[in-house]
Amino acid sequence: MSRYIIRRVLEAIPALLGVTIISFILLHIIPGNPVRVLLGNHYTAYRAEILTKNLGLNLPIYKQYLIWLWRALHGNFQYSYFYSKPVVGLILAALPHTLELVAIGIIIAHLSAIFIGTFQAYYADTWFDQVITVVLYFLYAMPVFWLGILVIEAFAIHLSWFPTGGIINPNNPNPNFWSYVYHLVLPGVTISATYVAGWARYMRSSMRDTMLQDYIRTARSKGAGEFRVLFVHALRNSVLPLITLFGLSLPALFGGALVVEEIFNYPGMGLLFWQAAMETDYPVLLAIIVFLGTITILGNLVADLLYAVVDPRISYN
Repeated sequence: MSRYIIRRVLEAIPALLGVTIISFILLHIIPGNPVRVLLGNHYTAYRAEILTKNLGLNLPIYKQYLIWLWRALHGNFQYSYFYSKPVVGLILAALPHTLELVAIGIIIAHLSAIFIGTFQAYYADTWFDQVITVVLYFLYAMPVFWLGILVIEAFAIHLSWFPTGGIINPNNPNPNFWSYVYHLVLPGVTISATYVAGWARYMRSSMRDTMLQDYIRTARSKGAGEFRVLFVHALRNSVLPLITLFGLSLPALFGGALVVEEIFNYPGMGLLFWQAAMETDYPVLLAIIVFLGTITILGNLVADLLYAVVDPRISYN
């Protein structure tokens, strides 16, 4: 197992390096001038020249990348152009909020997909299966930003059940745990709803294939009840595709968090990334991209290792 993990980590290093190279080049060739943004109304050609040299933006792009990479390897992601604060500090302040949002999205989406997909497979080709399929296709086709707006309109404005955004009530100077949960419900439901549809279809297909296996017929012939057949014998093998999707969906979930955090004004990494993009804040953008690349690689590694937990027949020796 340890050899497998080491080999996978070593294989991931070139991939992560390639992500940083491509991202660095793309960020520096897209329209936008951080020097002009920083100087604002105080912009002059002389000041722009001095600031460009101080930031190292006058160097060839390959030299800029090597300097940035050397500092990043030592944990130094420089200072934010816009916030004038260490990038690591900004990310550490925003990261817990995004992790909470993504964790809620993963939990809700996976549990819902397992529950819905299992019962769709059991009642396949009935009116129940057809109705749920229509609802899932509707959610699958729904853009996350539009779904977020509808959720705010329905549950925050008309019904007034939840707040429209933010992370705490500004009128409450001492928020408790449930206040944070209260503000997390709508963003969490929004980010998970669009993923439930696709994952439930995978679960349905996998469960249908599993229900046709010989050991399922054997379990039934021995007198096992339908509940035991579904949730003890069939579920464990049927859930394997969702484990693969767990690793592959992490970057998409963080990407979805960018949009959701902007809609709900939720102070996480997505909102930080959006504001940095608006201000052409290269250090912040690059640090977040490196983080997302690392999360993607680790997510796939965790998904591979979870296979051995769910299916003991799989070995990494």
